Amino acid sequence: MTDLSTRYMNLELSCPIIVSACPLSRSLDSIKKMEDAGAGAVVLYSLFEEQVSRDRAAVARALDLAGNAPAEAARYLPPIARPVGPDQYLSHIGAAKQAVDIPIIASLNGCTFQSWANYARQIEQAGADAVELNLYRVAADPDQPAVNIESQYLDTLKTVKRAVNIPIALKLSPFFTSFANIAIRFDAAGADSLVLFNRFYQPDIDLSRLSVDRNLAPSTPDEIRLPLLWIGMLRDMIICSLAGGRGVETAEQVMKYLLVGADAVMVAGSLLRHGVDQVRVLRESLEELILDYGHESVRSLQGLLSRSASATPGDFERANYLEVLEELSTPDADQ
Repeated sequence: MTDLSTRYMNLELSCPIIVSACPLSRSLDSIKKMEDAGAGAVVLYSLFEEQVSRDRAAVARALDLAGNAPAEAARYLPPIARPVGPDQYLSHIGAAKQAVDIPIIASLNGCTFQSWANYARQIEQAGADAVELNLYRVAADPDQPAVNIESQYLDTLKTVKRAVNIPIALKLSPFFTSFANIAIRFDAAGADSLVLFNRFYQPDIDLSRLSVDRNLAPSTPDEIRLPLLWIGMLRDMIICSLAGGRGVETAEQVMKYLLVGADAVMVAGSLLRHGVDQVRVLRESLEELILDYGHESVRSLQGLLSRSASATPGDFERANYLEVLEELSTPDADQ
């Protein structure tokens, strides 16, 4: 029998497949199905500071309107659709922890140092096993040098580390001038995991309406190469866990992440396309793949193709670029 267990941060998982933050985790029934299908852990949908602030402002406006309106007009005020603040999210953490035995990881997307720390503390008190900080920021201010943004990210990590005792994962973008450098600094500052990579909202253009089209499509397998590159490069540079977070459609992609050194593999797009039971398909297929390659466990193959373990480490670097270009040009030369 294949042993799929792995250690992610300080969490022992029965399987390296983790459901990443997505709308599917809003349903408690869906989270139960994720566990039944064999997920190693679940990252809940994200708590956004802006959303909390927006909801509070809407309620404040409604209360102000009610206070200045005749009593008989109160029944015409719009109802408050959901609780204000993070209470609903925190309650969901508690309910999920009671419903399943697998680790529940909260996802936090903040803006200010105070919010990061305050919400992380409340998340810990609600019972989450870990918190994933989604450091989502489009660096569009031309007056902000890169060093300032990196310092703010590091300060955010340090602030949250001081506030909680549960493990902290950082979900990062690849848009750093020297990614290896900042990864090592995050590791030294106490990150328990780096998740590579989050996906920025990137607008499209709707030509039929001549307008900006707002949408966010799930990742596809062709997005796997960049995180594969960096997990393979970083595997022996840092101590903290590494998780792949893009492009998983089949067990083959899960296997690739493990081979370059990932401790866990985040999945969402495949589940959004095929349903929660896709976790079971991925898990069963992964068991078969591991056996087909002559292994009996996840741990025995993790990192076999990382940069330091590879027989050709240049495959991860610029030195291999020229060879790839030469191979691409060969068919034309033969014609």
